[in-house]
Amino acid sequence: MYRSLIIDDEKPVHAAIIALGKWRDLKVQTPFSAYNGKDGLSCMRELHPDLVFLDMNMPIMNGISFLKIASEEFPDAKFIVVSGYDDFNYAHAAIKGGAIEYLLKPIAEEELNHAIAMAVEGLQLSNREHDTLLSETQEISPIEIIDDIKDYVTKNYCDDITVSMFSEKYFVSKEYLSKLFKKKHGCGIYEYALNLRMSRAKELLLDQNMQIQQIAERLGYSNSNYFSKAFKNYYQLSPSEFREKYEIE
Repeated sequence: MYRSLIIDDEKPVHAAIIALGKWRDLKVQTPFSAYNGKDGLSCMRELHPDLVFLDMNMPIMNGISFLKIASEEFPDAKFIVVSGYDDFNYAHAAIKGGAIEYLLKPIAEEELNHAIAMAVEGLQLSNREHDTLLSETQEISPIEIIDDIKDYVTKNYCDDITVSMFSEKYFVSKEYLSKLFKKKHGCGIYEYALNLRMSRAKELLLDQNMQIQQIAERLGYSNSNYFSKAFKNYYQLSPSEFREKYEIE
């Protein structure tokens, strides 16, 4: 099943897309939600959706700025713009930014599912192409390796990350990689990933509409108890205590 995300500041749009999409038939999971471009970009880095619906006119970060960053960072994702503006400039910017379709609100069921089907077909084609590519080994310097690792962790900090996976990829010992990473960035690979997770956890806890269980799942923890323990070890406050301290609840 492909993973999807809706980025729009209007909750009724989320409800309409979720209600009208033939998700199971098209082998796509029911979409996750974000309500502005900045949060949407964070969700992209946490969830790695294959298919993204977005509005062009959003607060904090608009669709044009979002697409410029997201299409470069996630070149395999398929973007579908859902806009209330029948405007050539918006449509041109969307297509130039990497969107495969530009749908107008109110959303029509047939057009929506046609766009989803087209995106899925593109995803399947990309997967086949990736499977048939022959990888060529290239010699890269230790600094480039560490930069690659940092870049990977920054984009995938919610996934299970082990030093062994990098050791096997680059044919370098775990001890050597750990030493190089800490020398350049001042902390180990695990610690760097944890720092990113915990920083994002604080941001998500400030959203009183999100349950702690949802936040735990978003950040890649198997259950909320494990997440709460990790959060308390890091900040000396449980997630609930953090919310109480900042009078969120």
